[in-house]
Amino acid sequence: MLKKNIHNHFIRVIILAALSVKFNANAQNATITINTAIAKNNISKNIYGHFAEHLGNGIYGGFYVGDTNTVIPNINGVRTDIIEALKQLNIPMLRWPGGCYADTYHWKNGIGPKELRPVTINKKWGGIKEDNSFGTDEFLSLCEKLGAEPYLAGNVGSGTPEELSDWMKYINAPDEEMKSNRRNKNESAAPRNVTLWGIGNEAWGCGGHMSAKKYASEYIRFLKVITDSSHTSGNRYIAAGAKDADYHWTRTLMKNIPLNQMGGISLHHYTENKWYHKGYATEFKEAQYFNTMKSALRMEALITKHSAILDQYDPQKKLALVVDEWGAWYETEKGTNPHFLYQQNTMRDAMIAGVTLNIFNNHSDRVRMACLAQCVNVLQAVILTKGAEMICTPTYHVMEMFKVHQNAALLPVTIISPDYIFRGKKLPAISVAASKDSLGITHISLVNIDATKSQTVTINLEAGNYNSVEGRILKSTALQQFNSFEEPAAIAPVKFDDYQLINNKLTLTLPPFSIVVLALH
Repeated sequence: MLKKNIHNHFIRVIILAALSVKFNANAQNATITINTAIAKNNISKNIYGHFAEHLGNGIYGGFYVGDTNTVIPNINGVRTDIIEALKQLNIPMLRWPGGCYADTYHWKNGIGPKELRPVTINKKWGGIKEDNSFGTDEFLSLCEKLGAEPYLAGNVGSGTPEELSDWMKYINAPDEEMKSNRRNKNESAAPRNVTLWGIGNEAWGCGGHMSAKKYASEYIRFLKVITDSSHTSGNRYIAAGAKDADYHWTRTLMKNIPLNQMGGISLHHYTENKWYHKGYATEFKEAQYFNTMKSALRMEALITKHSAILDQYDPQKKLALVVDEWGAWYETEKGTNPHFLYQQNTMRDAMIAGVTLNIFNNHSDRVRMACLAQCVNVLQAVILTKGAEMICTPTYHVMEMFKVHQNAALLPVTIISPDYIFRGKKLPAISVAASKDSLGITHISLVNIDATKSQTVTINLEAGNYNSVEGRILKSTALQQFNSFEEPAAIAPVKFDDYQLINNKLTLTLPPFSIVVLALH
């Protein structure tokens, strides 16, 4: 009997050794520990928000094709294929009408019968004519179809407090207050109950070129007029916060605006290659890739340092840090209007989305809203259109894979990651976040940004009791690969089964520049 037990043990050792060889050959090693019994704060679904600005073909030629279009299927002018695609993301929130456009937008131009709406000029983005056929009611109807919360950016740069207050009343005031209001002449006379409002945008730049102290004064002035009205109960106001590492801006706003007058403060950070030229979305080498990933990973330090300032004034974390513009910004595609900010979307963009969303998840005690810039046909879009055709980008697939974290409880993670090394410079190769949903399923999102090396990852599942794993992977043959109108599914998630689960220890191999999401039961 003793001989038999020794023999069986020897066989098990050989099998485990073989598995170890499978996972470690030509790969670096990472160790992750997840305490599956300690659920922290919930990850707000609004971290997975989107942004739609009147810019290029984001609205016109993107979302909106006009309600007289009989070629492209639409509902009141909004493409049905886009609606269905975004529903698959569980899109929680949509920001509109800008961006820089918000501080030139006068909402009354976009209401009433379309044939009577004035033609205006989009001075921010190319000087093109804007017929205002997509306005407030069209946007709010789109949000209803998507099941997304509207996030409206108010005009502080060229508007008045009274104008913004009237917009809120137009949208939200009870019917008895609205008998003579223009809303009764539009499709929906019912109050819309929109509570999420940005008080200006990028006040340090296109939103007014103000100092932080000047903007804080303007914010208070606007809030005084707005909150004197009876139709603002329950509203959440987002102050126009800093760009990148402008910590002075954040500190000044926190010093000068009463905490109870803000629901959140914004932060904008774009991933760029800043050496000498942004480069093109599909034409880049590893040096540019490394540089853009360095820029994307900078989000970790930005959130940490801005949050530390917020903690000084708001230790109870009542205030949300709202990263309502993030994503990659390259040179516009050759042959396209440079003011339209149209760019393709490669596996590099999937890497940027993966690490950024993991950072947001892990800071979800403070980051409770974010908006990818932008949704359709602009910058790091999830959807691209060409006439009647529509494709989903690699970034779309990352957002779809990561949606399992929406409203789930964050699980604490520690990681020992190998480095992605390029020309003597280093970045952490592995990014990870974990959560447990309402059904008790644990989800783990993993990103390997290394351009050339696989990573063998060992995950210690403390206090867990798991017996099955499901996984999907997003990968490609090259970092420069993208989904085209000729080959729309070149990059798409597929089943992942390169893992081994033994005694709550999960071992897996991540190929170079790949993303894996696991569901543990």
